[in-house]
Amino acid sequence: MTTYVFAGGGTGGHIFPALAIAEHFATLDPGSRWLVACSDRPLDSAILERARAERVVTPAKPFGLRPKSLARFVRSWGPSVRQGRGILREARAQGPVVLLSMGGFVAAPYVQAARAERVPVLLVNLDAVPGKANRWISKRAQRVVTVADVEGWGEWERIPPIVRTGAKASASPQECRAALGLDPESLTLLVTGGSQGAESVNALVQRLLETVPDAFAGWQVVHQCGKASEPVEAALERAYVQAGVPARVSSFIHEMGVALGASDLVLGRSGAGTVAEVWANGVPAIFLPYPYHQDEHQRANARPLEQAGGAVVVTDLIEPNANATAPDGAGMRLMGLLRDQTERARMRACLHKLGPADGAERVARLACALAGGTR
Repeated sequence: MTTYVFAGGGTGGHIFPALAIAEHFATLDPGSRWLVACSDRPLDSAILERARAERVVTPAKPFGLRPKSLARFVRSWGPSVRQGRGILREARAQGPVVLLSMGGFVAAPYVQAARAERVPVLLVNLDAVPGKANRWISKRAQRVVTVADVEGWGEWERIPPIVRTGAKASASPQECRAALGLDPESLTLLVTGGSQGAESVNALVQRLLETVPDAFAGWQVVHQCGKASEPVEAALERAYVQAGVPARVSSFIHEMGVALGASDLVLGRSGAGTVAEVWANGVPAIFLPYPYHQDEHQRANARPLEQAGGAVVVTDLIEPNANATAPDGAGMRLMGLLRDQTERARMRACLHKLGPADGAERVARLACALAGGTR
């Protein structure tokens, strides 16, 4: 029996692509087993429990230069490597094993474990600017694939976006809206800050609701505000009610394919997962890349969609008034696109020209090939 071990976690952006790839093993390698080595963050367990996926919680901690962060990383490294070696050794006793590294702090110690156990590693790079872990892993992996153009890190094989079935619309916009309890015929805006939410995006929308509610006339909203945002969720719900804008606000959207299928426009962050899902569903988007990343990898993630003409990338000015009122800021761009049906149609047409988001199946085939080489 072949075992595929995914290593990655800390955000949905690491876990959802793993689930997307794993969906294909049932047909490509019937009878195989797969599991996810994830972080101890509650979000990881919540996502994997819902997916009914076998998982192992690792003691791994993020790398940091501050003394406390560095100490936590160092203390967790040895136990994480030993845990990974034990899991890989046990799996190898039953047949071939492949480690699929999804990046991040969970992946690195498992790659070290794979090297010690002579298990092949397939690195799946998701961001346009590779993080420290992926740069380290790329020199130790048998195969490296990337969903974004990456400069300066060798000949990494480019693949289309990785999107799980649940994040692809499977019904008409009207049916998707009805499934969400919304008016099937009304224009729909999706607001999402990714799996963890985005404080400045939430604050921008709330400020617009309070100051220019007419901007949303004729629209309804699906708003994912983040798991750690219960007070924000309640405040947003009040703001929508007071502005007279129909809305469904939730901390986390599990059926993202339904939400995207219902939507005519997306406003949110540009993590690799969100960009991939926008691509796969062909929904025009306004992206506000996370403003605190020094490498600005979220801006780089969104660049292909921006260059194709299917998305607008706007600098997050952080402060709600600035985001809402800057002449070329997110608020003004949003209000412009809410009114401009012709521009939205043009953007959607541009996205449809990008081709299918079938990266998950391609990665699964590569993993199966690596497993075959170890038989």
